[in-house]
Amino acid sequence: MAGGFSAEQRAAWDRDGYVMVRKLFDDEEIAILRAAIEGDEALRSSLYDRRDASGKPTRMAIWNHPGDSVYGLAARSRRVVDTMEEVLGGEVYHYHSKLTAKEPRDGGAWEWHQDYGYWYHNGIIYPHMASVMVALDRANRENGCLQVVKGSHHCGRIEHGVLPGEQVGADPRRVEEILKQLPIEYAEMEPGDGLFFHANVLHRSDQNRSEHRRWTVLHCYNAARNNPYVEHHHPQYTKLEKVDDDAIKRAGVKFSSSKAEFRERSANPPELKKRIA
Repeated sequence: MAGGFSAEQRAAWDRDGYVMVRKLFDDEEIAILRAAIEGDEALRSSLYDRRDASGKPTRMAIWNHPGDSVYGLAARSRRVVDTMEEVLGGEVYHYHSKLTAKEPRDGGAWEWHQDYGYWYHNGIIYPHMASVMVALDRANRENGCLQVVKGSHHCGRIEHGVLPGEQVGADPRRVEEILKQLPIEYAEMEPGDGLFFHANVLHRSDQNRSEHRRWTVLHCYNAARNNPYVEHHHPQYTKLEKVDDDAIKRAGVKFSSSKAEFRERSANPPELKKRIA
């Protein structure tokens, strides 16, 4: 598929802060991506847990630079990057990608947060940032699909801090007031669906209480003109080499080059370590 939104999708992006694209990646591509992620020992050995307030873990792996693995090619595909450049108003670069794995009956919740609530503290001036979540499995209410607050990107950046458990989240008092005015949508997805969302959209997810796992990959982007002014564990501007949309099928099940591609853990900046009520 060609990158970019239709006029209707662009209007939804401006109004709601997110757009669901069904079958962003087709069944064959998702089968390749799933096989690569399940079989890549470097990725699997880089998984770490981030626990919610009740101690339930979400398993995660994170990588900064998209290489020639099939999930690196997915992040570099024109259908994704061209869309990001359209909505962010110019050249973008890959900020990072991550696997989030909620295992059956054990996968933890994520509290309300904005991605820019974190990334602001990484020396990034403007919220010219966005992500696309790609479903590797069916995601629904039972296994902890993403929940998004319509139009919440218009609220601007919300103060974030440490919540009970190991997570950083948005100020609960302000979130409470926002939810009195703006609706929540459950982003239920089939494998291959992609949810594009602005970095200031409030989102969360419940625990996985089902018998089915919920694995997703998120690819995150920053505008090239929005280069961070401090060095951080996520990269400053790095030229992103796009690939054609048939690259995944041409590559087949291709793993990462080494464990060095992955971060051992995602760390929060010191400014985010304060606890909020």
